Amino acid sequence: MRSLALPLVVVLLLVSIAVPPAVAGTGVTKSKSTTNSTSTTKPTSTPQFVAAYPNPAIDDDAGEFVVVSFPTKTTLSEYRLSDGETTAKLPNRTVSGRVAFSADPVIAANRTNATVVAVESGFSLANGGDTVRFVTRPNATSVNPANASLTFPDAPEGERWHRTETGWTWTPLGASDFQVASVEDTKVRTFVLPDSPEVPLETIQNANDRILLGGYTFATPRIADALLAAEKRGVDVRLLLEGGPVGGIPRREANLLDRLTKAGVEVRMVGGPLARYSYHHPKYAVADDRALVMTENWKPAGTGGHGSRGWGVVVEDGQMADRLATVFEDDAEQRNTVAWPEFRKQRSFEPASPANASFPKTFDAKSATVESADLLLAPDNAETGVVSLIDSADESVRIQQAGIGNVRQPFLRAAVSAARRGVDVKILLSSAWYSEKDNRRIVEWVNQRAEKKDLPLEARLSNPKGRYEKIHAKGVVVDNESAVVGSLNWNNHSARENREVAVVLHGEQAAGFYANSFDSDWRASASDGNGASAKRLPVGLLGAVALGAIGALLLAKREVVFENRR
Repeated sequence: MRSLALPLVVVLLLVSIAVPPAVAGTGVTKSKSTTNSTSTTKPTSTPQFVAAYPNPAIDDDAGEFVVVSFPTKTTLSEYRLSDGETTAKLPNRTVSGRVAFSADPVIAANRTNATVVAVESGFSLANGGDTVRFVTRPNATSVNPANASLTFPDAPEGERWHRTETGWTWTPLGASDFQVASVEDTKVRTFVLPDSPEVPLETIQNANDRILLGGYTFATPRIADALLAAEKRGVDVRLLLEGGPVGGIPRREANLLDRLTKAGVEVRMVGGPLARYSYHHPKYAVADDRALVMTENWKPAGTGGHGSRGWGVVVEDGQMADRLATVFEDDAEQRNTVAWPEFRKQRSFEPASPANASFPKTFDAKSATVESADLLLAPDNAETGVVSLIDSADESVRIQQAGIGNVRQPFLRAAVSAARRGVDVKILLSSAWYSEKDNRRIVEWVNQRAEKKDLPLEARLSNPKGRYEKIHAKGVVVDNESAVVGSLNWNNHSARENREVAVVLHGEQAAGFYANSFDSDWRASASDGNGASAKRLPVGLLGAVALGAIGALLLAKREVVFENRR
């Protein structure tokens, strides 16, 4: 599942690049979100194949299975299961609901929640693609051939082939399918970084019952001290972190995690060959009945307030906290997590210098009441949620991002479409050294397109002017009424391959807070730092753009590298 970081490649590919369209489904609009699901099937009165797991990440493909849905009580002895070469008899047993058929039922039972039924050992699934059918024994009731067969293509290791609303797809075994969760009329505390590092710290310090912390990295001594103090006063403290961040785990993080585990704090690392997602990339905490969701990592440059421009929110609602806790539990209990003491054995850690810069405080944290708040998760529902929110814009869209994957990225496409219907769209991207060239090309493309089509659309590179080091936010404000805050980067890898967490806040007070922060950063970035107008960046190289599959592939791979630096 994991992709190796590639060298940064300067690719001038700024026009039509084909990417898969956004996943269809109901998402989040300005008013109220509507829950969605990607696993429903049409009603049927006969058995229906719904999934296959043909290529387990284990020797000899032990534990492979197919899943069949039985809408009514069915006697299995009437049927046979065939892969075209072998026809396996089924036991004389009556079943209903979802049933997994496997020649290794004990192993399969650890990989599916469906009822597991053993089939004859000669039955197997071909990793290179196969068709499986239900056939009836002589004189048995016939079944619908359209529902009673399943065909899958070449099978990636450790992934499940299953039905969605739009067709069949591969996803990592055990990947969640959470719906958008919403709470109404709730209080929130909005803040930005580096201005208000006290907010995440106080959220941890004020917990009396539970602290569930999810993150990509963890290297902040102040938060570690607060967690240790919480553990000492009897709070249930647990951490879930990425085990293979780009660049490796720094020695500073390893030392802090050693301190925490020795004091009794449970720390689990996500990763390995059975990982459900490419990266565990969220930044959140559940503290009693509060849900803290941020764009920033748990390190000095992020939550420590020593570097990045980021957005964060504390949703003071027990239902939202419980839903986020459910996500934590679901991710932490998977077979791809390892306790830190075991994980760290025979591993080396990288030296790293913590950020220690200081910045002025411009924006104080603000309390507000929102009409509703929606919890978005990637890869479950975040892409459709963000696209539908931008699609609902009537007046304005403000976008502040560390970067954008490419000019055909669905979020950017939605923003350009909004501009075409007259919505005022502003995009502010990071000027950090590692993304400046790529972000400049996006800015050039956006502004050239705006000028050519006479669109109310403009993009700029940030100019911090001493107020922060670089943009790390992944924020959107729509119509001054809704704001997106969370770890979701604007690239397909983040939306479709990572675990990400974001919150959509519906309310003028909360949205206005982030809009004011954006506007301040936007005004400060009226020039690119070299005296050139942000909207009049050089565009002479655009005529040299070369189209083709090679360029598209390079850009897609580069998304992974950039995303995981953020």
